[in-house]
Amino acid sequence: MGKTTRFFEIIQLLRHAKRPLLARELAEELEVSRRTIYRDIATLQSMQTPILGEPGVGYVMRKGYDLPPINFDIDEAEAVAVGLSMVARTGDIGLWRAAKRASRKLSEAAPGTQRLIASSWGVVAAPAVDMSTLRSAIRNERKISLNYEDANGAPTGRVVWPLVLIYYVDTAMLAGWCELRRDLRHFRLDRVVGCEFLKDGFDGLGCALIARWEETQKHATVSTKEL
Repeated sequence: MGKTTRFFEIIQLLRHAKRPLLARELAEELEVSRRTIYRDIATLQSMQTPILGEPGVGYVMRKGYDLPPINFDIDEAEAVAVGLSMVARTGDIGLWRAAKRASRKLSEAAPGTQRLIASSWGVVAAPAVDMSTLRSAIRNERKISLNYEDANGAPTGRVVWPLVLIYYVDTAMLAGWCELRRDLRHFRLDRVVGCEFLKDGFDGLGCALIARWEETQKHATVSTKEL
């Protein structure tokens, strides 16, 4: 999380708090150190942001402080709000934390979206895979090594070029280029028993492989129960 985003989140948390928030509570919510929170609040105060309080006592935001609105019409805002609520179904903890931050920003633009709630029921995150790091590997075109079990429980080791992360209702799935099979393959993340993120990359090859994968999806429907 960048410094500017963190400043915004601190302001949002203080605006919605019903009591003074300790630096420890802010640090836990934003996953940073208390020292970072102290430094950020000092910076915000120097910018005339009306944050009151001190270490050990807690911090509050003076009422009436507003941020510039996000330019969504009401239908757009409601669509985004429902979509953000459903992110929890993916089982991706990092993505869910990001969705909660986005929801706080959205509520400033359209408070009525708080009346829309979507069930958070969905897949359980695969403990063997850090999905935040997996998404980073996809963005940065870095290979991964998977210890994988097929539908019959037979183990296999694969080096995979991760391309697309798919969130189905019953599982999360990775589409990628498998070096063992020398072809595109799908991997259910709940069948991954071990995952290592490698330094080796496939720089510049991802877009062509994704285009090839998209072409295959036009002619075939992947059943998660058969993979």
